[in-house]
Amino acid sequence: MAALRRINQEDLRNHNLSVVIDTLLQSTVPMSRAELAKATGLTKATMSLLGSMLLEGRVVTEGDPTMQSNYGRPSTPLAIAAGTWAGIGLQINTDGYGYIVLDLTGRVIAQEWEPSSPIGCSPEEIFDRLDALVMPTERELANLGYRVVGAGLALPGLVTDDQRLLSAPNLDWGMVDLQEFDVVTRLDAVAANEANMAALAQIPGYAACRGDGESPIDAGGSFLYVSTDVGIGGALVRDGRVVTGDHGFGGEIGHLSVSMDGPKCRCGRYGCLEAYAGRRSMVEAAGVATGADAARSGAAIELYERWRRGDEKAVETIERAIKALGSAISSTINLMDAQTVILGGFWQQFGTDLTDRLTRDVAGQVLAGHELAMQVVQPPVSERPALRGAAEVGLRRFIDNPLRYLDEGEAVK
Repeated sequence: MAALRRINQEDLRNHNLSVVIDTLLQSTVPMSRAELAKATGLTKATMSLLGSMLLEGRVVTEGDPTMQSNYGRPSTPLAIAAGTWAGIGLQINTDGYGYIVLDLTGRVIAQEWEPSSPIGCSPEEIFDRLDALVMPTERELANLGYRVVGAGLALPGLVTDDQRLLSAPNLDWGMVDLQEFDVVTRLDAVAANEANMAALAQIPGYAACRGDGESPIDAGGSFLYVSTDVGIGGALVRDGRVVTGDHGFGGEIGHLSVSMDGPKCRCGRYGCLEAYAGRRSMVEAAGVATGADAARSGAAIELYERWRRGDEKAVETIERAIKALGSAISSTINLMDAQTVILGGFWQQFGTDLTDRLTRDVAGQVLAGHELAMQVVQPPVSERPALRGAAEVGLRRFIDNPLRYLDEGEAVK
């Protein structure tokens, strides 16, 4: 048996700081030290010490004192501070590549997207372009006094835990060692499948302030995220964390077979959900475009417009895809036992009519449908969620190990 690692005072303080930051991120309102102590189970003395550290490190800011009652001293609320701590999100997708920079409040500090499809280009060429795109912003962040604490990289394919892109069929890429690229190593970016990153962006308070808007899920909730793009990806979220499996490949709902004798998928199997409901497959089935042209965003827009006009082939293609989605989602819910499904990507434009229909269809197909309050919903974060999730992966490094960065800041002073 391996020897148990002892937890020293610094480990405990690091853990407590992380818990306090998480609590503030997940709150919809600022919290006093007393409220934080109650919410976290920490003593008031410990909370006072941690509050001072977070204030000094510009992680939190103090609001105006308020009276909780007619008795006692005014209470000073703490809130996550803007500025100083930043995370960078990178993404390469079938419709382009780009970056976003977020701080802990969720504020967008900088962003840029190049709508130039990487299809037909080598990984080396696209990563060089991405590097040139983000590097000037890195310098500007340093000039403005921001500290980049981490970065994430969202990719449309299978990414291993040791940072290799095994395959990205819709880019025609395979067996790419991500550590070979300067932008990845310089930013120490953590790469993952784009659906996993997009799912993280939906979790309120995961690594940025949740805000005061309503969300169909809780910070520590469970749900299935379905990403519908050229291909179809998915992420299983349990207790506020993506379940990636032993090798990082969990959640590939697009390659669940919904018909054993169905059309051939780009993965080589037959009858996959992606072969019915992936954007590229639908565009080709409806006769809108073929080959590389079928992967372009304009072709998907044309498919949608034809469907709205009642074009027979478009309507037939969309209807078949919806039935396939309902079948695959139901099978996944039977396996993971969750009651919320977030439907992102191409299908968002079909609105609540589609999600309401899928809610009814799925509830009627899952084994415990009469017990579950099933809901298929639109994503709370719908604009480039994988890019935003990648930036939150970067910020999460600070939240999980704040003392490391706060100590580094002291050393710099």
